[in-house]
Formats: sequence, structure tokens, C-alpha cells
Amino acid sequence: MYDNICKFIAENFKDDLATWLLGSPIKLTELSPTELSNEPIRADSLILLQSDDLVLHTEFQTSPDEDIPFRMLDYRVRVYRRFPNKEMRQIVIYLRKNSSELVSENSFRLNNTYHQFEVIRLWEQPTERFMSIPGLLPFAVLSQTNDPTMVLTQVAKAVEAISVGVARRRHRQLQRNIAAASGILAGLVLKKDVISKILRSEIMRESVIYQQILEEGEAKGKAEGKAEGKAEGKAEGKAETTRKLALNLLQIGMSLEQIAQVTELSLEQIQVLQQEIQNP
Repeated sequence: MYDNICKFIAENFKDDLATWLLGSPIKLTELSPTELSNEPIRADSLILLQSDDLVLHTEFQTSPDEDIPFRMLDYRVRVYRRFPNKEMRQIVIYLRKNSSELVSENSFRLNNTYHQFEVIRLWEQPTERFMSIPGLLPFAVLSQTNDPTMVLTQVAKAVEAISVGVARRRHRQLQRNIAAASGILAGLVLKKDVISKILRSEIMRESVIYQQILEEGEAKGKAEGKAEGKAEGKAEGKAETTRKLALNLLQIGMSLEQIAQVTELSLEQIQVLQQEIQNP
């Protein structure tokens, strides 16, 4: 879920991401891993963006991964093969604080082969860096702070203030999407009841992120129903969609009553799902 949120931010706020990582709002377009190889490495957190002269490769990680150094080298070679004249910036961004030495690794070594990349640990980044750019607000609560609750409160106020230079309808959707992304990422450092007190739960229903969760689940249900050739496949797919949606909403702190209203599940069913999260 966190990978999907980071991808959503990268895809919808490319200029903001470029301003943070590259120092200026360079115009970037999405680059599919399939353009580099018929057998791309499976990496849910992989994001590739490109301009005329540059390829930006970012990977958002919630936890350390010992395979990252090799993955960075592998993609550097693939990009060079496809775009030999383009510069490449590779940045691994760790979301959740971790004391493992792996979160500091920024190179790959194999005999005479050496490759270096960049690493950003969000908990070491100044909070102010994310507060002035709308698309970066969801990362603020994961930044260098001793009071993430206060930061999330500031994010909520900043989201409410988004309006200048943006059409009313568009800025309302922008607010909903940023608030929803902020609430989900805040789940890495704050308890769900704290998040629900700061961010209004109804934004989930109105945000594009919520709609994507719903649409992806429905699409999966339809595909399963078609593959099985049974009418109940669609019903089962819808039930699974509702279940996953309820789990996601529990994880970001929505109250049981609000989840029941959104998903039409009973309180007893939601309590069972809550126990699944608490006792995996």
C-alpha cells in the first residue's frame, strides 16, 4: 500500500518530486521498466521518470533490502543500453526509521565493478523541506521531528490552505488526494486513532486514491469471475474488494462506524478484520 501511495505521488506531482530530488522543477515523463528489458526486475517501489537529458530512478522502501545495491547497478546498465547519452540519478528513499546498516548502503561492489547511488533517509530530512511544496506534504510526517502528531496537524492546515492559483474543483480534488496520501503514510509513525482525529475520514471516499483502490479491486474481481466462468466470481471479487478496502481504512485510522458506513459491512465483520491486523 505504501508503494502505491509513493507511486501515486511521483506520477501526479512530478514537478514537486523533481524540485526536491533534482533541485529544480525539470519536466519529467514516466518511463516504463518494460522499455529497458523484456524481463524487468520485480520491484513494486520502482519509479522511472525521464526528461530529454536525464533519467530519474527512485525507489521508496519501508524496510531495508539487501538486494537494492545490485538492483541499482542492473537498472543503470539497462538505462545506459537504452539511453547511452542520458545522465541518470538513482535515489533510494527510506520511509520508516531503521537502525540497520543496510539503509546506509549506497554502492555495489563486485571485484573490479563498482557502482554508486544516492540514499535518502526521510527521518533525517528537515521537515520544512516538505511543508512548502503541496506534492511533498505526505512525506513531512516521516521527516526529522520529535513530534509527528504536530507535523501532521500542520500538514492538515497546509492542505486546507491549498487554493491559490488553482481552480476550485481542481484544488478540492488536490486537497483530498494529498490528505489521503498523508494519512496513509502517517500510519508508519502514528497510531490510527491519532490520524483520524487530525484528518477527516471522509476524504478517503472523495479522493482519487480511494477510487483507485476500489477500481483495482473491482477489476480483479471481474477478471477472476471471467477466468472461473462463474457468476459467483464477481460477487466473491466484490467481497474481497470490500474486505481489502476495510483493511486499508483500518490501517489509516478510520473509525469502525465510519468504515461500516463506507463499506456496508457490519461492525462485527470489521472487528474481525481489526483482530486480523492486531494478531497476524
